[in-house]
Amino acid sequence: MMPNMNPRQMQQMMRKMGIQQEDIDAEQVIIVCSDKKIVINNPSIQKVNMSGNKSYQISGVESIEPLDSDEEEVLELTEEDINTVMTQTNCSEKEAVKALEDTNGNIAEAIILLTAEKEE
Repeated sequence: MMPNMNPRQMQQMMRKMGIQQEDIDAEQVIIVCSDKKIVINNPSIQKVNMSGNKSYQISGVESIEPLDSDEEEVLELTEEDINTVMTQTNCSEKEAVKALEDTNGNIAEAIILLTAEKEE
């Protein structure tokens, strides 16, 4: 921070320069590396958007954890992905979710899989 400048003045100056800053409320940040996890608890996170480029500044209590290769990767399916598969194949939500899980979330493969099953 610049000396003798209050935070409000700093925000106004940043806005004039096209820089937007947003605080993000989070409980934990996990960075997965090839050989370990960096876990930051009780983080303070600022998201900075400058000319369309977004960057994050994270500070907090850091701990290093080994990367457990036995951990099963959690597949996160979005409602949009599920709806896309349902619309394209005229299937139920349950069928769309199963197809997406079977194809590791690949929408195109899930559609092909369900289309092929219906043709049989």
